[in-house]
Amino acid sequence: MRTSVNRLVATVFGAVYLLVGILGFTVSGEAGFIATDGGLLLGLFEVNPLHNIAHLLIGSALLIGGLSGVAAAKTVNATVGVIYLLLGIVGFFLVGTALNILALNTPDHFLHLGSAIILLGAGLGADKRAGSPRTAAA
Repeated sequence: MRTSVNRLVATVFGAVYLLVGILGFTVSGEAGFIATDGGLLLGLFEVNPLHNIAHLLIGSALLIGGLSGVAAAKTVNATVGVIYLLLGIVGFFLVGTALNILALNTPDHFLHLGSAIILLGAGLGADKRAGSPRTAAA
């Protein structure tokens, strides 16, 4: 089987986001489920229980996509990339409001934007021939 950038990115990001989701529960125990502020993961990223669950769901989707095949990995990378791009932008406007139910802070926004760039880059730019018969046979 040929090496796929999308499968690698989805698998690595999926594992990392699953780990982040699990570790988030170690620092967000005092925060309410949808509290607008929460515990600091790695002393930098603010999380609450809902934010942790979101990381677990996104990590699971990425990991499943990465382990399923190139087409699935491309789709999940592009989809999660778009979600993170929107969240990274909108997040700046949510801080300090009651709508900040994920307890987002500025480092979160930049992490989401960075993740979006990598995921979208892979999902839209790599493995261009993933659906072609020649690639499927490789």
